[in-house]
Amino acid sequence: MKKSMILAALCCLFSLTAGAQKFALIDMEYILKNIPAYERANEQLNQISKRWQSEVEALSLEAQTLYKNYQSEAVFLSEEQKTAKENEIVAKEKEAQELKRTYFGPEGELYKKRESLMAPIQDEIYNAVKEIADAKGYSMVIDRASATSVIYASPKIDISNEVLSKLGYAE
Repeated sequence: MKKSMILAALCCLFSLTAGAQKFALIDMEYILKNIPAYERANEQLNQISKRWQSEVEALSLEAQTLYKNYQSEAVFLSEEQKTAKENEIVAKEKEAQELKRTYFGPEGELYKKRESLMAPIQDEIYNAVKEIADAKGYSMVIDRASATSVIYASPKIDISNEVLSKLGYAE
């Protein structure tokens, strides 16, 4: 008896709170695909990334070349010379790893560049979504692209095109 009364009270509570909320969806991938500045920023990041990757690969190739030369010359080198060559190889490998970390690490240059290029676009989208949500009384706006647990959502509540219109990219 107690369990059924508690269950009934919980159902009433949930139905009261759920009925008062309005939800909307956006598809961030769709929105970003329709913003030319995002595409330009992405292209710029790709070019920078390729250039930096080639620099890292060049250093790694130098280290490999040094190692191959060392292997072919090792028989003719004294212990002192071997140690010097080994240290040179290790230093070159460390330099390549350090450069890779500097460019591509969690707080690396690519991350910083991505932040500087993407943050203004994301802020603009966020502000447009916030304005629409405030104006239409949405309690929550969910990104369909990143919400993996959304199995189905009615297209009626998708405001992606409205966000694009607010940003000046109407179709």
